[in-house]
Formats: sequence, C-alpha cells, structure tokens
Amino acid sequence: MRPAPGQVLHFSEDPGITRFVPHVAATSTRAEPLVWAVDHDRAPDYWFPRQCPRAMAWLTPGTADGDRDRILGPGGGTRVHAIEYGWLAAMRTVRLYAYRLPADRFTPIGDPEPHAHAAREPVTPLGPPEPVGDLLALHDEAGIQLRVLPALWPFWDAVVTSSLGFSGIRLRNARPRVD
Repeated sequence: MRPAPGQVLHFSEDPGITRFVPHVAATSTRAEPLVWAVDHDRAPDYWFPRQCPRAMAWLTPGTADGDRDRILGPGGGTRVHAIEYGWLAAMRTVRLYAYRLPADRFTPIGDPEPHAHAAREPVTPLGPPEPVGDLLALHDEAGIQLRVLPALWPFWDAVVTSSLGFSGIRLRNARPRVD
C-alpha cells in the first residue's frame, strides 16, 4: 500500500472522509493548520492502528556495520518496526484505509530529510478510500522486519543512539518506562 507517482497517502481508520481540511494536530509541534500525508518511502510508518506506539529504524548510507548488526540483526533486511505485545491484536484486526491525494498540493516537511508532506489548503481525495488490508502481510511483502516486544523503550533507546535512521510515532502511548 504505497502511493503511485504524483500521489501521497493519508491513512485513517475512518472510511468516510470526503475532504481533508487543514487543522492543528493535537500532537503537532507546528501551530499552522495543515493536512498531513506521506510519500512512498514513509508510507510503511503508518501501516499501524492510529494510536499504536511504534519505533522504527532503517539503514542509511552512514549506518555503521556494528549498529546494523546490533539493531537489525542477521537476516534483518534494511528496516525494522517494533510494537508492544499489547498492540498485536489491534494490528491483526484494525480496519485501516488509505486515501490517495494529489502530490502537487503538498510540500515536503522535515529537515534534513522529509518525513511527511503537508498542504495548507483543503484537499479532496482522488477517489474513495482503499482498505489497506492485513498489516502483518504488508510488512512481510515489503521485507520490513516487525518485532513485537514487551516494551518499546529499550529498543528506542538503542535506536536513537545508533547511526541508523529512525522514527517514533505515538510513543506517549507506549507502556511506561521501567527503571
């Protein structure tokens, strides 16, 4: 489930959206009202239930061999996503939809590399929402390692101090840290 050329995607559990109107997301660090979407490379970041905390890491040109071996592991491919056991049932049962949106209405957000795309004006989807389907199968088909852990924090702490690229989404919903 990735956008075609000239498109970006917005993922939602709501199949009834007919128009995306800019708003300030509750989790946003930006005060400007925006419509958010993702491109081909970042679409897998959203193959999850909306509120599911997830930690993700991937190879970059600057990734050290030791970090690759320690975090991705043997046979680990180029990318790993991690969730907590408490979210596995939701991963298996959520009904997630993808909305295809015209990419020319969006600008990349993020520095030094874009992590999302944003529009400042309302955007109408290019067609009806598409069911995303089996999220575990999507990870498998994309060659993305999916780890299910008792807690995300030890993995996250290792990732953010490594030379891998990384992203964490909805981490506030993760189990509390245990010292």
